[in-house]
Amino acid sequence: MSLRDHRWSAAFLAVSVLFGGTFVAAKAGLADVPPLLLVAVRFDLAALVLGGYVLYTNDWADLVPRTRGDIAGILAAGVFAIGLANGLLFLGQGSVTSGVGAILFALVPIFTPLLAGGLLSDEQLSATGAVGTLVGLVGVGMVIEITPATLRATLSGGAAIVLAGAVSLALGTVLIRRSGATLSSTARTAWALPVSAGLLHALSVGVGESVAAATWTPSALASVAYLGVFAGALAYILHFNLLDAVGATRSSLVFYVSPVVATLGGWLLLGESLSAMTVAGFGVIVVGFGIIGAPELAPLARRSRHRLRAWVREHSRDDSGVQRSGH
Repeated sequence: MSLRDHRWSAAFLAVSVLFGGTFVAAKAGLADVPPLLLVAVRFDLAALVLGGYVLYTNDWADLVPRTRGDIAGILAAGVFAIGLANGLLFLGQGSVTSGVGAILFALVPIFTPLLAGGLLSDEQLSATGAVGTLVGLVGVGMVIEITPATLRATLSGGAAIVLAGAVSLALGTVLIRRSGATLSSTARTAWALPVSAGLLHALSVGVGESVAAATWTPSALASVAYLGVFAGALAYILHFNLLDAVGATRSSLVFYVSPVVATLGGWLLLGESLSAMTVAGFGVIVVGFGIIGAPELAPLARRSRHRLRAWVREHSRDDSGVQRSGH
């Protein structure tokens, strides 16, 4: 493996850990701060950090939106992909565990092809994609342990709100693609974060959340710091660099590693647990994603297999040489 491969592997692991920690930090912060206010303050801080980074590393001329597509892409990211997606996630996270929240939010790659098929002329849902989507939805039912008796309660609870957040993120992703924006993804996000923060502050006031109701304990401040700086600005920078380097399919796999981090973090730090059915449901969701991404993942699997065989042959020759020299 080359130095570059090691670098992107490290970036993938870092993004997975940072995004996975979001669910644990959110759960901890929600004990002291109302949900929409918590995520609004998170994006206040993330906007400052990412905005400063972008201004420091880019010329101002490269950051100015110039087309309607740029504006549309910023609004799609700010309103749907970041603002509503995270607002709904934090609202629902209050009544589900960190691991379940992460697993449900990991459905973004399942929902995206459904929405893309209706909104993008060049990304129609194939028969294979439809099968993968159905398998993924079966996995969802297993994760939230839905039964005919609990159907109504489940669909009106926190799990449904988190799922709505995943749909919002998927919709925002498709609308960004449809916008044809010319801005870089990092610059677009730097503009979108203030939009998200303003939207969430407005929603927080609109639903009656009170700033006075927030208790800024050390735990709450640590939660905001992690969510804004590490899981916000830093994770976005790494994620978008990873996206440009390895493509959408491989970079989206972070959504399938993050639940492992969230589950372990919730177990270690918050005393949460997961049922066997939830774990099995996550496995089914991964199978559904594999079916949807099979056309793009198959070449990657072949290349990995060829590299493994080459590595085995090379080390077999080395071992033979060592043995011969020993005689």
